[in-house]
Amino acid sequence: MHMIIIMSLLGVQETRSSQGLEKITAISEKRSFGVRRTSGEQGSCLVGFLFLPENSAAFSGNDLPVQCQSVFRNVCFEFVRGSETWSQARSSCANRGGDLLKVVNTPIQMFLKNISREGNISNFTWWLGEGVQGQHQEPTTKNAEVSKEKCTYIKLDPFQLILTSDCNQRRGSLCTHNEWSASNTKNTMVSSHATRSRPKRTLLSDMLASVENIDSLLLAAEEELLRMEITADEPTNENRDNFIKYLLLGTVKLLDDSTLPDNDTVTKIVKCSTSILLLSMNKCDIKNNPNPTSLFEQVFEIFRIISELVVSKYPEQFIIRHPTGIIYQSTHTPAGLSNAVLGSEQDGVFIKLPSFAALKSQLGGYDSITYQMSTFTKNPHPTDVQISGTVCSLLLSSKRKEINLSNLSEMIEIFLPYPNASMPTNNTIVLEKNTKALTTINVSDPDVTICLTVEPNANVTLVLRLSEGSPPNDTYFSNTTILSLTEGYRWMITPEMLQHTRGVWYIESGLLNSSWEPGLTLRINSFTAKCMYWDVKNETWSMYGCQVGDKTTPERTQCLCNHLTLFGSSFFVMPNYVDLSRTAELFSTLSENFVVLALLCTFFGLYLVTLLWACYSDRRARSKRKMTLLEDNHPGAQYNYLIGVQTGHRKNAGTTANVTVKLTGSDGESDTHVLTDPDKPVFERGAVDMFLLATPFPLGEVRNLRLQHDNSGGRPSWYINKVTVQDLQTRQVFHFFCNCWLSVDQGDNMTKKTFNAAKNNEVASFRNIFQARTSTGFRDEHIWVSIVDPPSRSPFTRAQRVSCCMSLLLCTMAINIAFWNIPIKEDSQVIFEFGSMQITWQELMVGVQSGLLMFPINILIITIFRSIKPRVISKSHKGDSEESLRPPPVTIPSILKDTEEVISMMSISPRNKMSDTHRLESTSDLSYALDTVHDFIRLMQGESESDPHWVYCSKFLLAGLCHLLMCLEKLDERNFPSPQDYLQTLNTTNILVRKAEMVFSSHLAYCPPPVKKRKKKATCWLPWWCVFLGWFLLLSISGISTFFTLLYGLDYGRAKSIKWVMSLGLSLFQSIFILQPLKVLGIAVFFALLLKPVAVEESEEIEQLKLEQQIKCGRYSGRHSL
Repeated sequence: MHMIIIMSLLGVQETRSSQGLEKITAISEKRSFGVRRTSGEQGSCLVGFLFLPENSAAFSGNDLPVQCQSVFRNVCFEFVRGSETWSQARSSCANRGGDLLKVVNTPIQMFLKNISREGNISNFTWWLGEGVQGQHQEPTTKNAEVSKEKCTYIKLDPFQLILTSDCNQRRGSLCTHNEWSASNTKNTMVSSHATRSRPKRTLLSDMLASVENIDSLLLAAEEELLRMEITADEPTNENRDNFIKYLLLGTVKLLDDSTLPDNDTVTKIVKCSTSILLLSMNKCDIKNNPNPTSLFEQVFEIFRIISELVVSKYPEQFIIRHPTGIIYQSTHTPAGLSNAVLGSEQDGVFIKLPSFAALKSQLGGYDSITYQMSTFTKNPHPTDVQISGTVCSLLLSSKRKEINLSNLSEMIEIFLPYPNASMPTNNTIVLEKNTKALTTINVSDPDVTICLTVEPNANVTLVLRLSEGSPPNDTYFSNTTILSLTEGYRWMITPEMLQHTRGVWYIESGLLNSSWEPGLTLRINSFTAKCMYWDVKNETWSMYGCQVGDKTTPERTQCLCNHLTLFGSSFFVMPNYVDLSRTAELFSTLSENFVVLALLCTFFGLYLVTLLWACYSDRRARSKRKMTLLEDNHPGAQYNYLIGVQTGHRKNAGTTANVTVKLTGSDGESDTHVLTDPDKPVFERGAVDMFLLATPFPLGEVRNLRLQHDNSGGRPSWYINKVTVQDLQTRQVFHFFCNCWLSVDQGDNMTKKTFNAAKNNEVASFRNIFQARTSTGFRDEHIWVSIVDPPSRSPFTRAQRVSCCMSLLLCTMAINIAFWNIPIKEDSQVIFEFGSMQITWQELMVGVQSGLLMFPINILIITIFRSIKPRVISKSHKGDSEESLRPPPVTIPSILKDTEEVISMMSISPRNKMSDTHRLESTSDLSYALDTVHDFIRLMQGESESDPHWVYCSKFLLAGLCHLLMCLEKLDERNFPSPQDYLQTLNTTNILVRKAEMVFSSHLAYCPPPVKKRKKKATCWLPWWCVFLGWFLLLSISGISTFFTLLYGLDYGRAKSIKWVMSLGLSLFQSIFILQPLKVLGIAVFFALLLKPVAVEESEEIEQLKLEQQIKCGRYSGRHSL
C-alpha cells in the first residue's frame, strides 16, 4: 500500500511540533504558485502554475563608457574576465560606477543560468560582493595567503556559491550597474521565455544531470514548470513522468545522504511537486488523455520522503495543513500505539487504534514506529464509485520500511466527517394501543448500512423485525432486534442482514414487555452509510474488511476496519420519506390541504374530455385507414402494385378533385386509373392513401408516374408530398418525391404532371431520411404531439395515446414529488457546467433513478399498444347482395367490347408485337380479333426463354379467352348471321383456350413465379388480446402514482405543495418541449446517419386485397384456379 497525500498548490503552509512553531514559507520574491489559464494561437491551451519574472525595460540614465552585456530588471550585469583579487575587482568595479553583485536570489539564479547557456562564461568563476553567503566551503591550501575576511565567488556550471578565506586568488568579477540606458546595451537579455531562444539542452535533461545536487535540480525544475506553463499541450505524459521521476530521485538522494534540508529547500520541493500535479490535473486534454491512477501515488511518495526527513528533526507529532487536507506524523514505541488516537478529534478526522494485545503480534518486533496519517477533503482516486465526505489514509513505517497491518483481532476505528451533511427527516408516529409502526425503505445499493433510529417519548422496550417484499409478522421476518433505553434506540442494519439484495424492505416496530400509555409516540429517522478502502492492486474501491460502526452519525461516519489503507465513506440520500401507516390520518387533512387534489382533479377532467374527443376521432380514422382495391382494375390482371399517396400537411393541401394515375415502366405502361374509394374520402390533408393497382403483365422498372386531376369539387387544389410504388411480387419499392401543387392557381398552375422515380442515392440521402424520420417521429414518437395527428395506419390509437400521456404525467408527478427538495450535497461533484448552469453528480443520479422508476413501465405499455396486431376482419362474400354477384347480361356489343379491351391491353407492351385492333362493331370483326389473338399465341409458343412477362401475359390472355368462351356459350345462334358462323366462332374460341392453357402451363413450368419468402419482420406483433394487458398495466400504474402523489402532497402541507406545483410545471415544460423533441431529432439523425430509409409497411390487408382481385378474376373467367 502506498501512502497517498494531496498537497495544496502553495505547498506546506504550517508545521507544528513539540519544540515550537516553525513556518516554512515561500521564497520572498515576486514569484508564486497559482493557476492560470490562457489560450494560445490556433486554439491551443496553456495551463500554468508559475508567474514569470518581470521583463527588463530601458530608461534614461548615466551615460557610462562601458558596453553592457546583459540587463535584468534595469540592472546591467557586466562579466569582467580579467584576473584580479577580490579587493582589486571591487575597486575596479567601483571606478566604473558599479558594485559587485550582492544579491543572489532565485530569479537572479535562473537569469544567470540562462546567460551561462548562451555565452561562453560557464567555465569561469566570478567574484561577488560582500554579504553574499556561499553554500559551499572551499578547502584551504597550504601556500595560499589567507585573508582575515571571507569572500564569495560564483560558479555557473553547476551553479554554486562558494565561500573562501583566500581572497587573493585571481578570478573574474561580476559587476552590476543600476539605471542602465538602452543605448549602452550591447546584448539586452529578457528573462521571459516568450522572447529568449530555446536552449539546446532540454530542461528535463538538466534535471536528470542535477539529481545529485538538490539546489540545481530545483532550479531546473522551476524553469521546466515555467516552460510547461507557456507551452501548449503541456505537460505531455512523458514529460510529466520524467519530471516526477527526477524530482523523486533528488528527494530520495537527500534521504540516502541523511541530509537535513533547510526550510527553503523543503518549500521548493513541495511547490514543484504540487505544481506538476495540478498542471497534470488541469491540462487541456484531460478528457481524452486522462492521468494514470498512479499519478497521485508517485507525487505523494515525494511528500512521504519529505516527511521522513522532517521527522528526524521533530520525532514527536507535527502537523502539516494544506487546503486539501492535513498530514499528521509522529514516532512512538509499539506499546505507545495501544489505543492511541491518531489525528485530531478537534479537526473531526481521527483514527483510534486497537489495544496493544491486538497489535503486538505484528508490531512487537520494532523498536520505534512512525505513523503518517493524511486526510483529503476530496477523493484522490475518482472512479465510477461515488465517494463523498472526507477520505484519509494511514501508514505505519519503521526505519523506512512500511508496516502492513491485516486481519487484526480488534477493529481500527476511523472517524470521517461528512461536511455540509443534511440531517435526516424525523417522522413522528403516534403508536395506538395494540398497534405497530411500519417503516418502508427502498434499498437501491445492496452494500449500504442503514442506520435506523426509533426513539420513543417514554422509557419502553421495543422489538423491531425486518423483512423483504412484504411486512413482517410473527412468523415471517429475516432479522429482529430489541431496543431499550440502556442499549440505545438505534439499529444498524448491515448488508448481510439485507442479504445484499435490492428492493423494498419493511421494518416493524412494536412494544415488548412494556405497558402502553396514551400519547406514546415514536420518532423514526434513517440514513445510509458505506465504508470503503482503496485497493491499490486492483485500482478500485472495495469494502473488504470494513464496516460501518454504530457511532456513525449523519455528520460523521465511523468505519471499522481490520487493515490499513486509504479509507473513504459514502452517503446516499433516499427519496423523501412518507409513512404509509399514516394514510388515513393524512387523508383526513384534505379539507386543509387540497392543492395536490385540485391539481389531480384538473388533470383527470382534462383527460376525460380529451379521451372523448380521441374516441370520436379514432372512429372516423378507422374508416379512412382501409386500403383500396381500384374498381377499374381489369378482372383478368394479376400483376399487382401497391401505390401509397401521401398528401402534404400544408394548409388546404387536400383535394376534392378526381385524381388519375398512370405508371410507365421499362417493359410497358399501365392504363390510366382513377384513384377513388366509394367507402371513404381520399387525399385529405396529411393522409396516406393506399391503392392496389393490377396490370396484365410486369411493367419492369417503374420509371415514371403521371398524376392528373379534373379540377372538380369545392377545393380542387392538391399538394402532393410523396408517392411510393411497391411491386408486390418482387418487393421492389420505387419512390417519387413530388412536393408540389397540382392546381390551376397555385405552384406552376398545372393539374397534370409526370414525376421520375428517385435514384438510390436520393432515397438514401441524409436529407430525405432525416425529413421522413422527423415527420413520422413527431407524429408517432412524440407521445404528446402524436395525439393531434398520429400516423393514419398506426395501430396505436388516439385514445391509447391520450391514456399513455396521462399515465406518464401521473408517474412524473409521483417521482417528482418523491425526490422534490431533497437536501443538496454541497460536495457533490459538478460534472457539467455551461455558463451559470451546473449539473452535479447528485442531480444526475436523481435523474437516472427517476428515469429507471418511470420509463420502463411506461415504455412497456406504449410498446404493447404499438405492437398489437390489427384485427383484419375478412369481408364475407355471402353477405353480398345478389345484384352485385349477378353477372351483367351478355350481348354481342359487350362481347366485342371485352375482346377489344383484352387485345388493347396486350398491345401496350412492345415485347408482345401486337398492333392495336380497330374498333369491333360486328361479329365479323370478332373473327378478325380471334385471328390476332391466335397470332399472339403462336408468338408466345415460339419464345424459348420463359420469364414473368410471358407467364402473366399468357395468364391474362387465358382469362380473357375463358371469359369470351363463357359469354359465347350463354348466347344462341340467333345473335350471329348464321348458325355456321356461331359454331365456327365457338369452336375457334375453344381451340384458342386450349392453346392458351398449354402456353401458360409451359411458361409457368419453365419460369415459376417468385416464391414469397417471409421476411423477418422488424416488429414482433403481439396478439390482439394483449390490448387488455396494456390497459391493465396503464390503469394500475396510474392508480399507484395518483395515490402516492396525493399522499406526498398531504404529507408536505399546503405551503410546500404549492411550491412543488410550480416546480412541476417547469419539469413538464422541459419534458414536452425540450426532451421529447430532442429524442425525436436524435432518432432521426441516428437513422439518417445509418442511411436507413423508412420501411414500406406490409400487412394482412394487402393479402386480402390480392385475394379480392383473384376472386374477381375467377368470376370473370369462370375458373377459380386462376
